[in-house]
Amino acid sequence: MFTRQEALDLVERARSAADLFGPVDPARRHEVRRRYRALAAVLHPDRVGPADTRAHAASAELTRLHDEWRRGTSVELRTPRAAYRVTDLHAVGSVANVYRTDGPHVVKVVRNPALNPLLHGEWAALDALDRFTRAHRWLRPYYPRLVDRSGEVARGERAFTVLEPLVDGFVTLADVRRAFPRGLDGRDWAWMHRRLLRAIAGAHRAGLVHGAIVAENVLVHPEQHGVVLAGWSFAVEDGQLPQATSKAIAYPPEVHGGRPVTAATDVHMAHALMLEVLADDETRQRTFARWCTQDDPERRPDAVDLLTEYDDLIEDLYGERTFRPFALPTGA
Repeated sequence: MFTRQEALDLVERARSAADLFGPVDPARRHEVRRRYRALAAVLHPDRVGPADTRAHAASAELTRLHDEWRRGTSVELRTPRAAYRVTDLHAVGSVANVYRTDGPHVVKVVRNPALNPLLHGEWAALDALDRFTRAHRWLRPYYPRLVDRSGEVARGERAFTVLEPLVDGFVTLADVRRAFPRGLDGRDWAWMHRRLLRAIAGAHRAGLVHGAIVAENVLVHPEQHGVVLAGWSFAVEDGQLPQATSKAIAYPPEVHGGRPVTAATDVHMAHALMLEVLADDETRQRTFARWCTQDDPERRPDAVDLLTEYDDLIEDLYGERTFRPFALPTGA
């Protein structure tokens, strides 16, 4: 068994798959698999916690190096439609890693084949959102666009999703939070939250519960004031039990109680996020958020109704809406 530091040292020093796993030899496959599993267990995000970004990056690099060793070359993911050559790691999620490719897309690869059903759930959710936004085109920019998928894979193989990139200019809300450690000015949060509410309300009208509204799953384009709700691996239809939960996510009481998730679950998570991101002195908005995070789901307001109620609040606070430029501090 490795310690965290031993695992980090081994992965971070490795310049190639052979450095970490030894020479490529099919006869060593089981030996290498055991080594990979031992390292992965120590570095897994659910074990180290959401704040250990160094371990998250090492976990992703470990998976990439293991794939490279198994294939003997750089990783190429194939579907019946196309092949996608993986290049750099872009992001680490609770279920999957997102990689850039040498083309115009990104691929989201589940880290553990046992979690393939979560990616299948994401495909279903993104397909449903695509159908819904054909009739409500103004909502299309708020969701990722599914380009391709692995489909069913052999036992022990990992499913993957091919997505439009949403890379250039986008940061996560977690990046924004780190850039403003004292919390966001309410005027900056206002445009982000209005767009996030639209994304949530649209999903609810499509019959979906996102189930993982956390800072890492909200993509923000500071310059264009864009917001995209990503990370649909935990999504289910309204009223269903979640397929899985993550130790890295703070859930509302109904999830901890083993009850089905509903639109009210997303409302709670979005406003818990609001309390996490806003500056402490934004008292009116923080009061609004606490009203939306009551323990009883039946007492939380509906996301569609909140669109109007939140608009009324920010108009009362700041007057007529005007464009307010937003940028991360230099070097953030």
